[in-house]
Formats: sequence, structure tokens, C-alpha cells
Amino acid sequence: MSMRIAYTPAADAELRSLSRERRKEFDRGMEALARSPYGSGSSPVKGERDRRDATIANIAFITYIVSEAVVTVTVVKAVRLP
Repeated sequence: MSMRIAYTPAADAELRSLSRERRKEFDRGMEALARSPYGSGSSPVKGERDRRDATIANIAFITYIVSEAVVTVTVVKAVRLP
């Protein structure tokens, strides 16, 4: 089952500045993460299983929270990579 993806306003603002092509690549990477939020090369933050960091398609480093009860992955921070 795939989880829904949500973005905080700050993460969304950072990702809006990506070119169309890079955003498509990023979105494909996020689709993979939504199918496997505890995998996809992610790692827990400070030992918290549901708070995770990942690099998506070599385009952005993200911090996200997995909310299994509401089947949602919420990206709380995004940093574009050069």
C-alpha cells in the first residue's frame, strides 16, 4: 500500500523552486518512498523510527514523518542539492 505524501509550507516552498524536469524526478523518488517509507535508503533520526531522513533522486535531502495511523508521509524539511 502506498502512503499519501504531504508537505509543510516550508518544504513545499523549497521544492517549488526546482525546474520542471528535476521536480518530476523528485516526485518519482517520492512515489517510491511512499510505497516503502521505512526503506528507500532512509534512516531514522535520533533513533525515532517514524522520523526519518533521506536523499531523493540526488535532488533534495528531506526530513519526513511517517504517520501510519493516517497513512501519510509528511515532509517537514527539504534542502535542494546542487
